[in-house]
Amino acid sequence: MTMQSEKQYDPETREEAAEKMKKKLKRSEKSVKDYQYFIIRLFVFLLVLWILFFQIVGLTHMPSGDMAPRLDAGDLVLFYRLDKNVKAQDVIVIEKVTPDSDGEKALFISRVIAAAGDTVEITEDGHVIVNGNSLIESNIFSTTQPYKGYTEYPLTLGKGECFVLSDARRNCEDSRYFGPVARKEIQGSVITIVRRNNL
Repeated sequence: MTMQSEKQYDPETREEAAEKMKKKLKRSEKSVKDYQYFIIRLFVFLLVLWILFFQIVGLTHMPSGDMAPRLDAGDLVLFYRLDKNVKAQDVIVIEKVTPDSDGEKALFISRVIAAAGDTVEITEDGHVIVNGNSLIESNIFSTTQPYKGYTEYPLTLGKGECFVLSDARRNCEDSRYFGPVARKEIQGSVITIVRRNNL
């Protein structure tokens, strides 16, 4: 028998080969486990992101200049989805079908002026009256005129409804145009904003 044949059938060589094979299998199993662990962690991370940004908070942009000067068109807006019990002076994100939109929903961000049970009136001389009292709005810089042919006054809000006005009152789309906002149309209350010019 040749030396090559003896080496081929040497028991120690077979044991070394078997040991190498075991190590290779262990490395392969470890790689599979690492890959599975990574997939699980990625799934959990995406699930947490989905719960956070689609169930608890939301992120959108200010669609227009209707809330100037506090919010400018394009500003990023972070809002809290779980609080639908809005009150006067809350700034809320609304998704609503408007009178002239052919049934398509549009996004609005406006300030709550009155809530369920309140009676609202906007006079021809530009006064906003809630429950018989004229609102004093020190941070509003233009008059609030009613829009003819849309919302009729006085208007008493029903259960789960609120009345919203934009801060920039001229030619804005708010409850003067599309009427009261129902609870189901409220996407959430604004938490904070990120100015577009700081990005």
